[in-house]
Amino acid sequence: MRKATFVRIAVVVMATLFAVSMASAQALNSTAQPIQLNATLTESLTVGLSASSVNFNLSAGSAANPGLTGVTATTTWALAKTRSSVGVYAYFATTTAMTDGAGDNIPSSAFSISDNGGASAPVTGSVVFGAAGAGLQLANVALSGANFSGSRNDAMTFNINLSGGTLPSLPAATYTGTLNIQAQAL
Repeated sequence: MRKATFVRIAVVVMATLFAVSMASAQALNSTAQPIQLNATLTESLTVGLSASSVNFNLSAGSAANPGLTGVTATTTWALAKTRSSVGVYAYFATTTAMTDGAGDNIPSSAFSISDNGGASAPVTGSVVFGAAGAGLQLANVALSGANFSGSRNDAMTFNINLSGGTLPSLPAATYTGTLNIQAQAL
């Protein structure tokens, strides 16, 4: 009987040890500690140009005086849902597109732009930038859920028409001016 009692005691001790070792093998977890995440995508609107100058070889009295190179304006935006459109504009600060500095001028009405292969249009509109009568809207992009972030290209070619008004008698000189390209989000 001692042997049977000893076996019973041994089994009870082993079962107790097994239960204790199982209890100590269970995972002990801490409480979760949260990390608040914040990310801001700020609104942006940029215009980049493929070139910053265009040269012309002018012929007196000629309607066809194309620029020797074209310029591509790439407009890129990331806008809030409160915006409804992106406009891209070409304009001069005054109605004088180019001048020789001695009082001889080429007006903005003689300067035209063809955008993305479309018909050439004179820079004579009143737009949100520049002087009245010295602008041209190149694009108006309606915004929706699919394009609050996006971009567009305006491949422009240029011409100076020296056939009208007093322009056929324009004196030989070097004429300079600045055409601005700018975008606006509404």
